[in-house]
Amino acid sequence: MTCTVVEWLSIFTRPETVQVVFDSWSYLQKHAELRIYGFVVLENHLHAVAQAPNLPDVWKRFKSYSARKLIDLLEEKGARRLLDRMGFTFKARRSDRSYQLWQEGSHPECIEGDVMLRQKLEYIHNNPVKRGFVDDPEHWRWSSARCYAGRAGLIDVFRDW
Repeated sequence: MTCTVVEWLSIFTRPETVQVVFDSWSYLQKHAELRIYGFVVLENHLHAVAQAPNLPDVWKRFKSYSARKLIDLLEEKGARRLLDRMGFTFKARRSDRSYQLWQEGSHPECIEGDVMLRQKLEYIHNNPVKRGFVDDPEHWRWSSARCYAGRAGLIDVFRDW
């Protein structure tokens, strides 16, 4: 799945914003049987290969919770420019909330088999390399590539498939 911040705004540039994503995933791993096989978090979007008994519902919970927490954090930090952009985009369509963090949809794609799973993991792990942020996928801190390279990760990754 892919989740993109509205207007491709750079939200995930600080550890505390990315930690909101990891905290949400950790909670859902414990309480909603979320299995994360791979992920990468970049400055304005994330990719995840995940499974859960009711994945659409679990992913909706993730997006809702993380949006609330991230907006609260941005308000606390006084990130007015980001909040103003999220508010401007959102108010054009809805009046029940002040901000929208995530673009609509998650772009899910069913993974059928080990070969396709490996292809998707390679794609998401190489995303920071393609963008010129790092030379090696495992050097991107906010990626499960570290786990697959035998290094400690920042969240549990389910590697038994």
